[in-house]
Amino acid sequence: MVFSYWQTYQGTDIFRDESRKAYSYKTSYVSLDADGTPRAYHPDNTGLDDLANAGYPHKGWRGVLVTDPADPARPLVREGGPYAGYFISKTSLHDPDREETDPLKYVDSETIPYIVLPGAFYAQAGTGYVGNLALARRSDGAMETAAIIADIGPPKAPLGEMSLRLATALGGTSPNPRTGKGAPKGEFEYIVFPRAGKAFRTWPRSAAEISEAARALLDEAGGWPVHYVG
Repeated sequence: MVFSYWQTYQGTDIFRDESRKAYSYKTSYVSLDADGTPRAYHPDNTGLDDLANAGYPHKGWRGVLVTDPADPARPLVREGGPYAGYFISKTSLHDPDREETDPLKYVDSETIPYIVLPGAFYAQAGTGYVGNLALARRSDGAMETAAIIADIGPPKAPLGEMSLRLATALGGTSPNPRTGKGAPKGEFEYIVFPRAGKAFRTWPRSAAEISEAARALLDEAGGWPVHYVG
């Protein structure tokens, strides 16, 4: 597969195929996203991630945490179950048939490999939608996995933010979103399929379904890029 130069975003060169059904980029930047896992954030700041990364209490936490219907000025604290006492962390991709207060509505960072697109990049035509599929691999070919676009990040962030499960699949060891420790290291290559259609933008989907669908798109496109032009 041959990809031609498309644009440079935050220092990362992005290439796409002639049909515009796929684009690809390489980056060594990695940022860890815990959003969607039921133990991401806790009122006592004892969750997997720091409350400051959710924008709590003084910034834009309403885009990350579910609001308490009884007190809209505060996030909802989960009642019952193994993660009682935690806030409910949202992802941009979600199940439209579940209530906002249902943790199962969102994409679990610990079990689903997903990528996060920066807000300014996501707003561009041709970059895709949440629910579109992707593949990621180490540039040395040692590790490869399918993924889904599940979250939209800060507007000016670089490309390379990923779920904890994707980080593990690419070689990370106990990735810690608070410190960045345990994140995979090296250069990583991504292929994103931004025109897969509504059938590929539904949730929920299992990791196995994501893998099967993404690899079918990769086969249809002719495999990983053999070289880049421009």
